[in-house]
Amino acid sequence: MNLLEVIDVHRSFGGVRAVDGASFTVSAGTITGLIGPNGAGKSTVLDLIGGQLRPDRGHVLLAGQPIQGRRPETVAAQGIVRTFQTPAVFPRLTVLENVLLGAPPWPGESLYRALLGRWAWRRTEAELIDRAIDILTEVDLLAHRDAYAGELSGGQKRLVELARALMARPRLLLLDEPMAGITPALAARLGDLLAKRRAEGLTVLLIDHDLAQVERLCDPVVVMAQGRVLAEDTLSRLRANPEVVDAYLAG
Repeated sequence: MNLLEVIDVHRSFGGVRAVDGASFTVSAGTITGLIGPNGAGKSTVLDLIGGQLRPDRGHVLLAGQPIQGRRPETVAAQGIVRTFQTPAVFPRLTVLENVLLGAPPWPGESLYRALLGRWAWRRTEAELIDRAIDILTEVDLLAHRDAYAGELSGGQKRLVELARALMARPRLLLLDEPMAGITPALAARLGDLLAKRRAEGLTVLLIDHDLAQVERLCDPVVVMAQGRVLAEDTLSRLRANPEVVDAYLAG
């Protein structure tokens, strides 16, 4: 079943066509790779899906329902969460606090729960903290839970952003080069984490330049160049596609 459909989407900046009629699908329960040379339009496509940009024309469907042109908070409320090439953290909050900000609205945020009293929201808070600690353990940041996020390295900030995204329990996770700036060992560990979450039902659209990681994690892989989709297949088959090799893989 297709969870996401991008249909003939266009977006220009001045006279530059950043996305020029891109179309592809993302099936539920998959990690779909999105690759291509710099300037291919990959990040712009994520912006169009996530609501950071409005398409000039075309359609973006989530479970068959149009979401193009909606505000980012509206898209996020429907279960789409994304990370960015440059990680965004709240520098004066701790790592744990940053991750907790990703939690969806507490079930305690209701009149009924308010009437139950303080014990109800304390229990909810404790459950969220426990889940945040589990995620920090998975991304190897538990030792930094009480550090200010602004004091972390660029790679660690990227991990905080990923942990916060996972905290939101997304329906569809959009990842823009999540492995950049982290060690190969940790990248492999994060790959294992994404594979585990996929097995649990998470759907991921992943931009990455590390083709070894893409081949390991992604099926299918969408190749973009000059704002268009060239092909969609497994990476092993794409390696035999002359157009794809000429546009990207040969380099």
